Amino acid sequence: MVDLADPELYARGIPHAAFAALRSRPGLTWNPLGPDDGFWAVGRHADVVEVSRDPVTYSSAVGHIQLYDIDPDALDARASMIDLDPPIHTRLRRLVSSAFTPRHVQKYQAAIRERVCRSLADVADHGGGNWVSAVAAPIPIGVICDLMGVPESDHDYMIELSDHLVAGTSDQPLDPGAYGNTTDLRLLPFNSPAAHGIFEYAAALGERRRRQPADDLVTKLIHAEVDGERLSDVEFTNFFRLMIFAGNETTRSAMAHLAVHLAAFENEFDRVRRDPALLDRAAEEVVRYSSPILYFRRTATRDTELAGTAVAAGQKVVMWYASANFDERVFEEPLRFDVGRPPTPPNVAFGGGGVHFCLGASLARLELAILIEEILARDWRIELLDEPTFVSSNFVNGIERLEVQLR
Repeated sequence: MVDLADPELYARGIPHAAFAALRSRPGLTWNPLGPDDGFWAVGRHADVVEVSRDPVTYSSAVGHIQLYDIDPDALDARASMIDLDPPIHTRLRRLVSSAFTPRHVQKYQAAIRERVCRSLADVADHGGGNWVSAVAAPIPIGVICDLMGVPESDHDYMIELSDHLVAGTSDQPLDPGAYGNTTDLRLLPFNSPAAHGIFEYAAALGERRRRQPADDLVTKLIHAEVDGERLSDVEFTNFFRLMIFAGNETTRSAMAHLAVHLAAFENEFDRVRRDPALLDRAAEEVVRYSSPILYFRRTATRDTELAGTAVAAGQKVVMWYASANFDERVFEEPLRFDVGRPPTPPNVAFGGGGVHFCLGASLARLELAILIEEILARDWRIELLDEPTFVSSNFVNGIERLEVQLR
């Protein structure tokens, strides 16, 4: 059986054959991680949704949200919203949820469009180039940094740190002392010293906002109170790290894959040119087809049953979004890229619903839709000059480098 935990499996993108085999097997499939460790692989859409919507049975706070367990002190040091269960999760999410509602994110349209046009102008000036560094990386990090209050001069540094966080899930980790780190790696998110760099930056920015408040999310987080309590220093720095990583990396991956789709499915994007009403569906299809986050893990809190398989308390249950988004039971011809695909049932690229549904989904959709709209307005045709270079990771379906040419 294929080892779904092996980063090499994702060296050329989503391993569709392996996931189709997973979905075809009855019940769940046990994936060993060693002689005394392993996880239940969840590959079908309905099962992913069931796990997502039952945080009481399937916990984010027990064990970890990634494949390997970490010690309790490491869990405490790393904990952000996505690592927690209600009611603590609810308390933290409430602090910023109003900034990410579909209605509220519309106020960012002009700023997003300005960033998109700036990046596309750079590509046009060069007749192409590395799509990741020119378009996919700077747009989402710029948007989330603007929201957080990170100065423009530091955006490239945030990209660098976010990139190195992903490297912590691969076979290409950083030197443990990078960014001045002296903390045991097991206490850092993604086992990466880049997390130390983010924490140090967040602490310094937070201290500035205590003295000099501004109209940004860092100021809101520093001064906010929920049930009479303010965020602790650890809660704040983990919150900042989550916003920078989750608010950037997933959208970046979708935008990188967009160029691949534009080259491969010209006829589909021509449909959007002829009928702009398809724009939002096209953006959603890019997200489904890209599946930027490959999986998230939960841990069973009690003996239960899922898809006819007995799951024991304490066992790992891993939701493979990149499999569920191509489930033949839910999506007609799932390997076909279709900008007219009906919005229901929804894909699970932003999660299968429930308390952990992606906070920034509306913002990500808006960024992607504006990017598609501006590309189509320029009537560009994109040609790939080489195969994409994928991030070495079993967690993020990211692209490191993608050389394109305009024609």
